[in-house]
Amino acid sequence: MSKWFKSGTPWIWMTGGAVSLSLVAVLGLLLMIGWRGLTYFWPHTIYEWQLSTPEGERYTVIGEIHDREAVPVAQLRGAGLTLEGVSADTLTRYLVKTGNREFVPLDFRWILETDIVSRSEPMNLAVIERSHNGNFYGYVEQVQENGQAVGGDVREQLLARIARVEELDERMNELQRGDIGSINHQLERLRLKQRSLELDGELTDAALAAIQAEQQQLRADYQVLEKELFALREEARRDSVVVRDMRGQEVTLSLGEVLDVAWPNDMGWLAQTGHWFGAMGKFITGEPREANTEGGVFPAIFGTVFMVILMAIIVTPLGVVAAIYLHEYAGKSNLTKIIRIAVINLAGVPSIVYGVFGLGFFVYMLGGSLDKLFYPEALPSPTFGSPGVLWSALTLAILTLPVVIVSTEEGLSRIPASVRQGSLALGATKAETLWRIIIPMASPAIMTGLILAIARAAGEVAPLMLVGVVKLAPNLPVDGNFPYLHLERKFMHLGFHIYDVGFQSPNVEAARPLVYATSFLLVTVIVGLNLTAIGIRNHLREKFRSLEQ
Repeated sequence: MSKWFKSGTPWIWMTGGAVSLSLVAVLGLLLMIGWRGLTYFWPHTIYEWQLSTPEGERYTVIGEIHDREAVPVAQLRGAGLTLEGVSADTLTRYLVKTGNREFVPLDFRWILETDIVSRSEPMNLAVIERSHNGNFYGYVEQVQENGQAVGGDVREQLLARIARVEELDERMNELQRGDIGSINHQLERLRLKQRSLELDGELTDAALAAIQAEQQQLRADYQVLEKELFALREEARRDSVVVRDMRGQEVTLSLGEVLDVAWPNDMGWLAQTGHWFGAMGKFITGEPREANTEGGVFPAIFGTVFMVILMAIIVTPLGVVAAIYLHEYAGKSNLTKIIRIAVINLAGVPSIVYGVFGLGFFVYMLGGSLDKLFYPEALPSPTFGSPGVLWSALTLAILTLPVVIVSTEEGLSRIPASVRQGSLALGATKAETLWRIIIPMASPAIMTGLILAIARAAGEVAPLMLVGVVKLAPNLPVDGNFPYLHLERKFMHLGFHIYDVGFQSPNVEAARPLVYATSFLLVTVIVGLNLTAIGIRNHLREKFRSLEQ
């Protein structure tokens, strides 16, 4: 046994076991997040319960089960429930999403199994997704056009008219974000131009008249588009649907606020799969609603990817140049040793410290100076003097800079000295040797550092809360208005979206599945970015393999 320990075999097994346990834990976590997140979009069965109160009063509840748990009877009796005739130690209670938020205080409620008289799964129970007030559950009674009932199959009529409203919504969005957004942007630029001329003392009567004429023309165009927008809204409100809810009352819902309708109890496996893919697509491409507890996360996906790409563009040249200087030019002195130790220690600084630094240096000092120099006409409203995507990318670039420097230096140190000497002996200058030989050979190591930087930057949230990320950003950093790339704008981030939905949401039960879904999406985005970088690294490795031979 002592020989076995001395051979080092136990340590190999312990190391292998620790790695295996870590992999199993990571895979288990990913599977749990994926399962909880992806099943959220699967159409759930809608039940109709007949319930009875302890006083014998009967009432109906319609909804879908979101969770169930066993509760000790002693705990329920301690809470004031009598539970006459109950001899079991525990009772099951169900967490039911009932929707219909405007008629009930909360769209989730607990149902105790002793209160259930009967439970059924009617085939014609519908769930209606709305742009406001969440889902509505009930029986679709009729479809109306201008207040008059429409004949024919109710489901076909309803689906066709929802598709019509969806088309109108697309036109309204194009109008608001396209032409109307462009006019607002031009009006703001004219206001700033007028203010700039005032500050420079060059605002003549002729210049003012020209600006006012342009503004007048733009406002006239705006009124035309506004009338068109109002007409489209009126068209969208033309149709309505009458639904009988769990109170037995008929409620009229305008189709202008209805996004989708489904009859989950009447769906086969193929229809359920199609509905799942459709719901996933809406989640990925849609915009958030209802304080982020409903709708999609496309702005957060775009903001995360855009910020990470911008960070990669900034950190890569900085890290590579610093590593080349330290390894190829600085030599081995006490000063370079201190610099290397400082760089390595920077990797251990808490990320929130970088956020405070970014807020103070980039936002207030650098951004405030840029505003005074280049955008005085916009003051006191800041342009670059407030948190934005550029400052977020710079802050994360500083945060991940040590990773790129250390990785690049390791790559440079693996290149034999004979390669450099051979290149110099053939008459190449040191700069040519670096550019044509050393950097290409070190490019896989550079990409490895970039992969590690992307992995860390995409998951960081704490510093971003200070330098650019917000709960809801009305506009993306990229649009059709000059200069098209708006680096001063705030943006949404998947990591902050998870924090906001999970811990700041007014409706915790509704937000919980979204936390899992968004977490799974964030992991998917990070894996996608890393796989892209790994693909580029492997391509570079194969491309410059001949230099190593």
